[in-house]
Formats: sequence, structure tokens, C-alpha cells
Amino acid sequence: MKPAPEQRLPALTLCLLTSAAVLIHGYHLGTEDGEIYVPAAKKFLHPDLYPYASEFFLSHERLSSFAAILAWTARITRLSMDWTIAIWYVATIFATLLGCWMLAAISFRSARARWCSLLVVTAVLTMPATNTGLLLMDPYLTARSFSTPLTLITLACVLRRRYVVAAALIVLTAAIHIQMAVYLVLLTGTLWLVQRRAKIVRDVTPEMAYSAFALPVTFHFGPAQEPYREALYARGFYFLSTWTWYHWLGMLAPLAFLSWCSKGKVRGTTPEFRLMSCAVLPFGVLAILVAAIFASSHEFDMFARLQPLRCFHLITLIFVLYLGGTLGEYFAQGRTWVLPLIFVSLAGGMAYVNLRTYPDSPHIELPGIKSSSNAWIDTLLWVRENTPKDAVFAVDSRYFKDEGVDVHGFRAISERSGLADYFKDGGVVAIFPPLAAEWKQMSDATFGLNQFDVGKFERLAQAYPVTWTVIHGSAPIGMVCPYQQQGFAVCQIPGASGISHHSP
Repeated sequence: MKPAPEQRLPALTLCLLTSAAVLIHGYHLGTEDGEIYVPAAKKFLHPDLYPYASEFFLSHERLSSFAAILAWTARITRLSMDWTIAIWYVATIFATLLGCWMLAAISFRSARARWCSLLVVTAVLTMPATNTGLLLMDPYLTARSFSTPLTLITLACVLRRRYVVAAALIVLTAAIHIQMAVYLVLLTGTLWLVQRRAKIVRDVTPEMAYSAFALPVTFHFGPAQEPYREALYARGFYFLSTWTWYHWLGMLAPLAFLSWCSKGKVRGTTPEFRLMSCAVLPFGVLAILVAAIFASSHEFDMFARLQPLRCFHLITLIFVLYLGGTLGEYFAQGRTWVLPLIFVSLAGGMAYVNLRTYPDSPHIELPGIKSSSNAWIDTLLWVRENTPKDAVFAVDSRYFKDEGVDVHGFRAISERSGLADYFKDGGVVAIFPPLAAEWKQMSDATFGLNQFDVGKFERLAQAYPVTWTVIHGSAPIGMVCPYQQQGFAVCQIPGASGISHHSP
């Protein structure tokens, strides 16, 4: 017996769409959150790397099997970590599109609706999920690159009532990204109740609200204290009170559309389409209510890091998938040109945005390169090849937002230890408050480093085991700088004793 059309896996087409997604959205090693996840994987593979200040990325690694998956992949395939990361990046895009296809096949009856939904997702894969600080899919590899497709496939299994498989996938998701797994559990629980015609407000809301407060003792009531408060409030997207009208629009518009979908009036859809739309509504509304409570008083400061609004990453993805299918159902019937027009228009716009986001970097950063068109990346590759593995670097703590850096992380590309930076390590501190004091001291110590003279570097070396520095600008007089190119200098710090002789 031949499988039904919606059960057939269009593997070749998914491969072509995966290639198109990479061409549209690009690939960038170690940018943004990759500065946290990539060093963890590299240290797991090579424990001698990052001997100092590794707590700023290992805090995440201890809660996830992401680093272990990459390290074991590299060992089995004998590929470099950079190649391993790139291959997994492509594989997770394929898996995400596979999950989208599974949901589309379950939710829409016509082929045009299914393909339009998949084409729209492919074209806008890196769009922001309102003001959550997340993209639907990052143009770099993180734990979310794994949790996103697992989440989509799990939801498809729940809709098909394959609960054993769904439970196994939830466990796997939790092993990779515990926060996203919590959102998945809440949504699948809501979906399960909707399937059984339960009273959503009565049964789902108290259960979800309880889970939000069933927390470890490290969460407590009271205002955040400095320096943790500085790291926390630098992330305005944690707090609903800081959202602008267009952020609210990006949050409420998907709920409004899915509310319309839940009424079952969309042509060519299945009962599962309506079930999913119904389940998303209490899920999103409760997230807004919890976030509003957290933003209502400084007494809830320590709870803000739970980031309940990040559930809108999943809601936005379902919204885009269902909106695309609806457009295909209503506008593509008898018009073969509609699907290409929608895809090309959206893809062109997103490609332009992605090129503007990384203006000084290659659109696709191939692994194993010896040089780059980006001067900052070139500098970090030189550091990787020409400095000791146990070297500890001092870099201006605000380097991440410097012109030309294109948010490429120092540790991820150079494979060297560095003192804490203000932006990405500050994001780690916002989730792990015990690191706040150390982060504040280190980031203050290197603030304005590009203008330091020799004396300031010597004093820095007395406080920390730094042996090298990367300077964006001219090298100070009196320092040995074997690398001085394209506006960057890599210099040895005079009088530095290194880790073995440093006494904290």
C-alpha cells in the first residue's frame, strides 16, 4: 500500500530548500550566542583550551548536552570542530524544515497550502520572534538549533497521538535545551487537553502558573542588587514594561490570527489545524500574564530571567507556518505564479537584511579558511595559529558592538581565554547571578582598553593572568606586537606572568 501524500517525505525538495535557506540567511561561526555555545563544545573536545574564565560559557554547558553532541561528532567523523559545527548547522536547518513539513502536512489538505507554508518559513527563517531576543532560526549554531526542530516534530507527533514518541523527543529536547523543553511541555500539555475537550481556562492555566513558580531556591523575592541588577536590566526584552507598540503588535498579531484559525473557518484545513490554533491561545495569554507580573514590581526581579515571553518563539513559528499555508490556500489556487512570487519577494527582503546585519563579513563563512574579508576575524585566526593555547587575552569589554566586528565572539574564533566581556558574558550573568561580581570587575577592568598605555596594561597584568591583548587601533609604544594589520594589533603584555604564576 502506498503512503498517503501527506505521509511521504519529500527528502529531495527539503534538501533543495535547505540549500536555499543557507543561501538566503547565510552562516556565521561564533556570532551572538555562538560566543557562549561554541567555546563550550571546543573545550569539551580539547580540555586544554580556555584555562581561564571558562565559567562564563560552562554555566550553560552544564545544563545541556549540546557540547557533548558536537564533540562526539567531531571525534567520530575526525572533522575539525569548525567543520562539525557547519555541518550540524545545515543538518538542523533540514530538520527544522522537516518539522515544518510534518506540521503542514497534518494541518492543510491541499499541496499548494503545504508548500506555501514551507516556502514562507524557508524565506523568513531568521526573522525575529517579536521582542524576545530570539530569531526563528539563528544563522549560527546554538542549542536552539537542535531544540527547534525537535519541538516541531514533537508537536506533529502529539497531533498524530503518537505520545510515546513525543515523550521521548521531549526528553531529548530537555537534554539539549531545558528552557525550550519547558515551553514544549506546557504547549503539548495544553494540546493534549484540547484534544480531550477539556476546559482550558480551568485546567491549563493553574497547571502552567504553578510550573512557573515551582523553582529552585535560588529564585527569591526582592529587588536585584548590584552588580547583578546592571546585567539584568541591560536586557530590556526581559521586561514587558519596556516593550514598544510594535513589539506588542508582533506579540498580539499572531495570537489574533491563531484565534481566527481556531474557529475552524479557514478553508482546506484539518481538525488538527484547529486543535493547534486553540492550544496556542492559552499558552500565549498565560505567558503574557506571567511576564506582566514579573514586570510589575522589582520584587520579582529574580524571576525575570525565566523569560516567559520566549514562548513566543514557538508561537511565532507556528503563526508563520499557518499564515503561509493560508495564503497558499486562498491565493495560489489556479495561479502557479503566486508561490514563486511570495517566496522570491520574502527571500529577497530577508537576504538584504542579513547582508546588512553582517556588512563586513562573508555571507557564508566557510570553515577551515585561513583568511577572511573581515579584519576582526583575520586577527582572531592569527591569534589561534600563533599564540600559546594557555594564553589569556585582554580585549576591550565592549568590543562586541565595535564597527567591523559583526558580533563575532573572541573566544569562539580565537580559541583562547579572555576576560569577561560586557555584552555576551553579561547575558550569561543575567541567567546565573553568582557570576555577577566577577563579570563586573573584569568588564570594568578592560573598559576602554583600546586607549590603554603600557602602564595600564602592566597594572592589568598584576590583577589578572593576562599575557596578550588585541587592540582595535594603534599599538601602544613600548609593547611587542607581532601582528599589526587592518586596524588591529595583537600584543604581548609586558611583565605578564600568566596563569601558573598568578595569585588571585
